[in-house]
Amino acid sequence: FCRVDPYGFERPEDFDYASYEAFFSRYLVVLTRRAIKWSKLLKGKNSIQKSLKVKRYIRKGIPNEHRALIWMIVSGAQANMEQNPGYYQRLLEGEKNDKLVEAIKTDMNRTFPDNVKFRKTADPCLQHTLYNVLVAYGHHNKAVGYCQGMNFIAGYLILITKNEEESFWLLDALIGRILPDYYSPAMLGLKTDQEVLGELVKMKVPAVAELMERHGVMWTLVVSRWFICLFIDILPVETVLRIWDCLFYEGSKIIFRVALTLIKQHQAFILEATNFPDICDKFKEITKGTFVTECHSFMQKIFTDPGSLSMATINKLRETCREKLLSQG
Repeated sequence: FCRVDPYGFERPEDFDYASYEAFFSRYLVVLTRRAIKWSKLLKGKNSIQKSLKVKRYIRKGIPNEHRALIWMIVSGAQANMEQNPGYYQRLLEGEKNDKLVEAIKTDMNRTFPDNVKFRKTADPCLQHTLYNVLVAYGHHNKAVGYCQGMNFIAGYLILITKNEEESFWLLDALIGRILPDYYSPAMLGLKTDQEVLGELVKMKVPAVAELMERHGVMWTLVVSRWFICLFIDILPVETVLRIWDCLFYEGSKIIFRVALTLIKQHQAFILEATNFPDICDKFKEITKGTFVTECHSFMQKIFTDPGSLSMATINKLRETCREKLLSQG
């Protein structure tokens, strides 16, 4: 068995190779079928128009060989990159903020210690690429600079695009447009969205919301990393990539769909918890196992399980939750 997955991540000691093999042999059939459909859709061109068909295709997964291209197009990163030729290079060559550079350097060795491609000994070593992308981004978006969590996201982008400049523009699409204010120093958008999830759980899985309230467990304790790292290191790689396929096309509501599906699917299990630490443990457990590994069926579930979830609903909840947070502040 291979100790390292195709993305360079070392598999944990207790990795269940048997069930993974069983899943992957089934998933391979799906991947092959999707790859043929995507090739027909693209017809060798490097462009697509947004449409219901494309949205449907993306929900069923983008084949790895087209993933970087499709992410670039549907997120608007491609257009931005083309409109700003040489901009990325200029950021790298310009004056640097020492404090920012120091903060990024500190996090380099902490980023994916379990990934062989990010080791100092790797050749090429992706730490250098990651450093460049983060330093450029910190100078491009001074209001955000650098926050922990961004290193993981940029790292994943680099693994998929294998391209420094594309990773930079995708990071810009995520932080600048797709995620509302997750990484500013006050992290108001992040805190807001965790509260929004709490409100959605009240509506859709009330028993779990009641349990959390009864034991005084703040949502931020159990889900903040889901939002900050966009499920990196929480769900299996293939599943994270499938979530990101939809995130780049459909925006931040996908995060709520995933979170609600995890909670709804494991409602009975979560409700067995009888105290505070127990609840926290349950939330760690629900992100493991076959339900999340089977990424294809999991992705079908995120569009059915939570029921209807409009952007209008989310925006309304965001407004009230933000106001509440600001009045507490």
